[in-house]
Amino acid sequence: VQLVDSGGGLVQPGGSLRLSCSASGTIFSIYAMGWYRQAPGNQRVLVARITSTGSTTYADSVTGRFTISRDNAKNTIYLQMNSLKPEDTAVYYCSTNIQQTPRDVSRRYWGQGTQVTVSS
Repeated sequence: VQLVDSGGGLVQPGGSLRLSCSASGTIFSIYAMGWYRQAPGNQRVLVARITSTGSTTYADSVTGRFTISRDNAKNTIYLQMNSLKPEDTAVYYCSTNIQQTPRDVSRRYWGQGTQVTVSS
């Protein structure tokens, strides 16, 4: 199983970016998927989370600016980030628990991370 996240870059304050994360490999079931971020010197924290049925949760700092969505047919999630601020600068990681076969237990997987830099 592999998670590949992409879409980061350099953007000016007030700008927008859209991150994507796709899961591939032998997959029986994918559970809730989430986006995390880690700024230099800080711990990795949850930004947004979406369940398999579409229920969403957001960190207070991004509520109203970020939107997480999910395409179950493509095993992909997205993070639309609007009104970006310098404090949103971080490496963003997607993560989820995946069960590869009906007999397996689920395991946690992480994407490789994508850098988001908000600066003028």
